[in-house]
Amino acid sequence: MSFMKVPVVDVHTDNFKEIWPSMLLAVRTANFIAIDTELSGLGTRKALLAQSIEDRYKAICQAARTRSVLSLGIASFKELSDKAGGTYLSQVYNITLLCMDEYIIEPQSVQFLVQHGFDFNKQYSKGIPYHKGNDKPNECRGQNMRALFLEIIQSKKPLILHNGLIDLAFLYQCFYANLPDQLMTFTADVSEMFPAGVYDTKYVSEVETRFVSSYLEYAYKKCRRENTRLIGTSNGHLSIEFCNYKQAFTGYIDYRHCNLPEADKKVTDEGKIGICERFSAYGWCPNGVKCSLSHNTDLIIDEDERINDKRKKKKARRKRRQHAVESSDNPTECAVADNMDPTDVPPSKLLCDDTSVEPERMDTGEIAQEKLLSDVQLPEATFDEERSEDNLCGVEKQGEFISNSKMENNPEDQKCIRTELVEKSEVEKYEGGTHRAGFDAFMTGFIMAYILMWKNGSTKMDPWLPDCHNKLYLSGKAIPLQICKSSFSKSSKAHQAKIELLREKH
Repeated sequence: MSFMKVPVVDVHTDNFKEIWPSMLLAVRTANFIAIDTELSGLGTRKALLAQSIEDRYKAICQAARTRSVLSLGIASFKELSDKAGGTYLSQVYNITLLCMDEYIIEPQSVQFLVQHGFDFNKQYSKGIPYHKGNDKPNECRGQNMRALFLEIIQSKKPLILHNGLIDLAFLYQCFYANLPDQLMTFTADVSEMFPAGVYDTKYVSEVETRFVSSYLEYAYKKCRRENTRLIGTSNGHLSIEFCNYKQAFTGYIDYRHCNLPEADKKVTDEGKIGICERFSAYGWCPNGVKCSLSHNTDLIIDEDERINDKRKKKKARRKRRQHAVESSDNPTECAVADNMDPTDVPPSKLLCDDTSVEPERMDTGEIAQEKLLSDVQLPEATFDEERSEDNLCGVEKQGEFISNSKMENNPEDQKCIRTELVEKSEVEKYEGGTHRAGFDAFMTGFIMAYILMWKNGSTKMDPWLPDCHNKLYLSGKAIPLQICKSSFSKSSKAHQAKIELLREKH
């Protein structure tokens, strides 16, 4: 797991037909497929966070019908059976798209994307065309985005998303059919489209590992950090391999650099500035790249681990003192208590403000794509609010609002606050440049692969992570959205027609 860069294949109209066979092979041979999107907008923020889930779904449908997917990231992960457990071959694609229907693009989305290197000139000149809604005659045959999405469905592999409800709705509307009006119909359709299950790494990060924060960048980098700690130990670790692309492909490869945690700590004692508390908690900051405080996720994780270690040591000392009092008449037991290893005590988790949860066995980190909820007051909830700039701003899906364990319930009333000091000039070298749908999809898949390895050791368990199977994270809610077909719902007519089409092809 010593890779320092991830090859992302840049796909557009000039090379789509050439790369098509490799994409199909990657999809068909994968154990699971991770997807991420960059969007042109999301509309009214308050509607997207409505208390009623049915109302939320209607707002998401309205956004999907009036906005578009600008870029689609696909990352396939194939477990290599001839190598040590936890070894995967990953192929990553960043597909530039151009919706041929009229759609809304929001200024905040444009600003965010431009700040993170999105090339709108390239999108309009080389974006792969598609239209939204139901199929046109013979559209699912040939080489186009609708046919590619059908290949993903036809592969019957688990679909991995991060904070994925909005992604699913946009994928359905843009590459499958018109969204059904009822949420129950939508979940019934999705459960049949992906029989192997849908997994949301936002929800997985909070339920399975109970990370302090769960936005994408934080969870990804935390997973990488913990994985590097496993290398050289008797425990297994996750290994990722990539293809050796032929010479003709080299011009299409965009290498995304992934510095290991040790490489991101090159700071000195001079010219120090504080960590942005807003970004630390939510993976998003209203000042964006103009913020004078650090948004370096590795330094944020360092601070969280330092606080957690301090808390564990305090708890261990309290436990030793309490045990000493209770065993004052037994010197032998007192001696044992005094020599207790602080790490024997389960760490408390900030996420749910619950010190009774099971011990944290690993740390995970991920790149948080921001979701702009600048005009929304977050409802009180157990879980965090995600989808920062990214989704709610109509862009990538990495950003997210994180739990109120780190911040107050209303982040709008909070300004960027400094905490631990770091050197900005050095930190800037490792910040930014990672917001791409392709790389975000890879990060999403990496989180899933690591947690599968940590929990089960392989992908042979069925279903994977039963507590997270077909469950999507819901901002501000203590329970997830269950993807299933109930006895009170039935599939949409458009979906039934698509399933019949797939059967005819076989």
